[in-house]
This record gives sequence, structure tokens and C-alpha cells, in this order.
Amino acid sequence: MALKKCISWNVNGIRACLNKGFRAQFEALDADIFCLQETKVQAGQTDFAPAGYHAYWNYAERKGYSGTAIFTKEAPLSVAYGIGIPEHDTEGRVITLEFPTFYFITVYVPNARDGLVRLDYRMAWEDAFLAYIKRLDAVKPVIYCGDLNVAHQEIDLKNPKTNHHNPGFTDEERGKFSAVLDAGFLDTFRWFYPDQTDIYSWWSYRFSARAKNVGWRIDYFVASARLAPQLRDAKIHTEIFGSDHCPVELTFETEATIDE
Repeated sequence: MALKKCISWNVNGIRACLNKGFRAQFEALDADIFCLQETKVQAGQTDFAPAGYHAYWNYAERKGYSGTAIFTKEAPLSVAYGIGIPEHDTEGRVITLEFPTFYFITVYVPNARDGLVRLDYRMAWEDAFLAYIKRLDAVKPVIYCGDLNVAHQEIDLKNPKTNHHNPGFTDEERGKFSAVLDAGFLDTFRWFYPDQTDIYSWWSYRFSARAKNVGWRIDYFVASARLAPQLRDAKIHTEIFGSDHCPVELTFETEATIDE
């Protein structure tokens, strides 16, 4: 068996994050798989290409918006961009890598936005994404990570009562994440730390929210439940700055492959 360390980070613009020490953080974290969301770049707009990694980018058609990336030390068997539905695949939100014994996905879930103007689209997207991961899970186990834009339970944000019905904490969004768990997947951080409070992965830039730790846990690693015996730990790196999000981590055991 080989231990895999995986990192997911919404960088809120990779070019801005590079100016805030991203390269040093990337090297220090030394992940086997490192995923980014909200890269906000088009092809050729950044020269970030870390040595020793295979790099995959999915760009939004709209400039300066959304986007995802994966850097992996082990070459995947295959790479897929999007979920195969044109109406959901213009914003660069999903990259899927296939490895010998599992699928690995980075995802940036659409935000319902102020006034919930995009909630209906978000609901359709959630249904399509769940169908997608269930199809993959029927072949081999799935691990996916990213900014899921939802705090699942009241324990996952500082002020649940005043945020009820706000984007990221509506009953509808929380219900869609419950449906994922009911379909045979685990919220890996809660698997290890079911009762831990006051730990978040996103803080507003306003009102000194991070200094006061007024945050939300909206960045996740989710895994097929049958991988539970191979999971080793989950972390939230609240000590790392550079974005309004911090990196989250999962370590798990997988069968070693020849090129390792």
C-alpha cells in the first residue's frame, strides 16, 4: 500500500495567490495530488508548472471566472473535463483523473449567489453531478474535493441562525449534500472529527472575519464509503493564508502502482 496526500484549495485567483506566497506553500505541502478551484485564468495566463507534476487545467469560457486545476505526481490512466453535459461544462468546474484503483475529481460547485438567483441552476447542477459520480462509483471508488459552496450542518459555520436561507446554507443546498452522503459517500473530515467545532475553510474578507474566526466549512474531501478503511486523516490548514479560503487535506492508503 502507498500513502497518498491530497490537497484542495480555492485560491480565489491563482495569479493573485502567486503574489501571496503560493509557490512556497505548494512546495511545503508536498502533496501527491494538489487541486485548485477558482483559478480565474485562461490558457497561457499563468506560468505555474511545478516540477515533478503532471498538470491539468479546465478553463471557464468566461474570462477571469471559475476554473479548476489538478497537479499530480502519478500520471493518471485518463483525464476527463466536465461531466459530459454541455450546459454544465462551460465554466471549467470539474476535472476527473482515473487511477488504477480509484477516480479522483476536483470540483468547484456553482454558488447560488445573492438573492438565490442561481439556486435553480445549482439544484440542476447538483443532480447532474451526483448522477455523474454514481456512474463512476459503479466502476471504481471515487474521491472528490473542492469548494462545494455549502455548509452542511449548523456545526459547519459560525452563525447558522442568521445565515439560514442565505447562499450556501439553504435547506435546498444542504439537502443535496445529504443526498450525496445517502448515496454512499463520506464527508471525510466529519468521518474523523464528527463533533469538532469552530474550524472553517472560508472567511469573508469583510468585518475582519478571519481574525475573529467567523467562518464557514465549505471545502471538502468526499469519498466512496467503501474507502473508509483506507482513509488515514483529514485536515483543515487554517494556518495557511493567501486566499479567503484555506487548503484542506486528505491522506489515504491505496495500492502501490509500478511507477511509484
